[in-house]
Amino acid sequence: MLNKTISIFSLILTITFFTACGSDNEANDLLASKEFVLTTTDNKQLVVTKNETDGFMVNGADGKVILFDIFATWCPPCQASASHLTSLQEKYKDKIVVIGTTVERPEFTKEGKIINDKIEEFRLKYNAKYTIVNSDQNMRLNNSITSSLKMGERYPIPTIVLYKDGKYITHYVGSVQEEFIESDIKRALGI
Repeated sequence: MLNKTISIFSLILTITFFTACGSDNEANDLLASKEFVLTTTDNKQLVVTKNETDGFMVNGADGKVILFDIFATWCPPCQASASHLTSLQEKYKDKIVVIGTTVERPEFTKEGKIINDKIEEFRLKYNAKYTIVNSDQNMRLNNSITSSLKMGERYPIPTIVLYKDGKYITHYVGSVQEEFIESDIKRALGI
């Protein structure tokens, strides 16, 4: 009888232990699904966090307008947008952060390092003087942003989305004039 009681107690203890571990894993998975660690083309890391209201924040960019440009290097409207985004980044340098996040899968060297040749060629050819990330996390972030906007799995590019302090401001699909984006940046900044 004592052995049976000990066996039942051990079984309950084991089930409790594994159930608790499962909850921790679920909590960790939830946290991980809301955080994106992106690598810039100059090998710096940006941490983007999704909040409860489907807004996105970049660590260290409090009070700034965050502009995500979801693009591809081969896309003509994306190419045309690059110089406009550079102009806005330069004009509002301390007030906005422009982050280009490509939909293209990164290429790797045999050693596992990301190859940025296509991105650098894009940057030079189209005057893209803002932060561009080329990371295996890009698609996760792009899909999370477009999903929060209810754009579906096959969203158009470029898609430009503005946030401030984790709050959604507006978004644009396709080619858009710089003046429209600037107007929304000014409105978000209160100027």
